[in-house]
Amino acid sequence: MIEMTETKRIYGDATPLTIEKLAMAIKNGIDGRRMEDQAAKTMAEHVLHFFGFSERIIDNVLEQEDRDVFYMLEDAGLLSTEREETTLYDGREWRIHYWLFNKDNIKNLMDMEPVSKGDNVETISVYDEIPEGVWSSRIAVGK
Repeated sequence: MIEMTETKRIYGDATPLTIEKLAMAIKNGIDGRRMEDQAAKTMAEHVLHFFGFSERIIDNVLEQEDRDVFYMLEDAGLLSTEREETTLYDGREWRIHYWLFNKDNIKNLMDMEPVSKGDNVETISVYDEIPEGVWSSRIAVGK
């Protein structure tokens, strides 16, 4: 009897992708300095439930909100897309879109050292790029 677990094998039979490992990759890939551990874990669990034990899933199973999450993970390099084209019996072309795990990048992000909250992390503010003269001109306009 095969026991079902919440893992996804993406590196051969030896290394399963667990919720915890995918959460670490998500956290390191998507602004890990601010993402809460539970949010990354919830996102990883959500994604793994779509994939199950498959390497890829068809895009049609996603709702728009789920697809938005998948696009965010694609931007972070965790997922990629591919499409398949086929000719229907009546001569029309049919395209099928798939989502796939980006195995190499997931592995790299899983292996990164997490940034702890106590580390000195340089923060950049949009206000740092605004010249000082802009502020005085805005004050003068408002009077």
